[in-house]
Amino acid sequence: MCKLELVVGSPASCMELELYGADDKFYGKLDQEDALLGSYPVDDGCRIHVIDHSGARLGEFEDVSKVKKYSIPEEAYDQRQDSVRSFLKRSKLGRYSEEEQAQQKAENSQRLTEEKAQASAIPVGSRCEVRAPGQPPRRGTVMYVGLTDFKPGYWIGVRYDEPLGKNDGSVNGKRYFECQAKYGAFVKPSVVTVGDFPEEDYGLDEM
Repeated sequence: MCKLELVVGSPASCMELELYGADDKFYGKLDQEDALLGSYPVDDGCRIHVIDHSGARLGEFEDVSKVKKYSIPEEAYDQRQDSVRSFLKRSKLGRYSEEEQAQQKAENSQRLTEEKAQASAIPVGSRCEVRAPGQPPRRGTVMYVGLTDFKPGYWIGVRYDEPLGKNDGSVNGKRYFECQAKYGAFVKPSVVTVGDFPEEDYGLDEM
């Protein structure tokens, strides 16, 4: 049973074993703890059916968000002297390394320069098509170009032709442009193509 525990995940003490033949005929229960497997009529094609009495449900812990976890506030964690973060700070390693910080700053500056150049070629009011990785193309109108308060870098505010967005042109209480709920979205300049893109009706308003 202990070997089966590694396979099915149920404690050996909570297992009830049944033996079935190749034709799915029930042979009997494997309920003798001191018996060897060879003492049962086991042959090619037989299967052992495990009945779990532990009370666990299938997929119960697949969604880790439902698993209770210990957490500590950021302020309290910062004050601890025996944490990994404290060690990295003292040793000036990882993101606390001056060289690492300088490199990260340079990369962020270069990325910002590239985004600014891309954004400057996207005029407000232009028709556009958004091609984000893993998503189908979406058409709309450029409503905002520039920096935002919710995330660093340059962003393009788009009013989609259909309710395929996430907001109404505002994020965290600050309004960047006007549109109906679910029609607005903010995307990076790299996924926006400006051009003659006629409106397409997907029929989503009627759903």
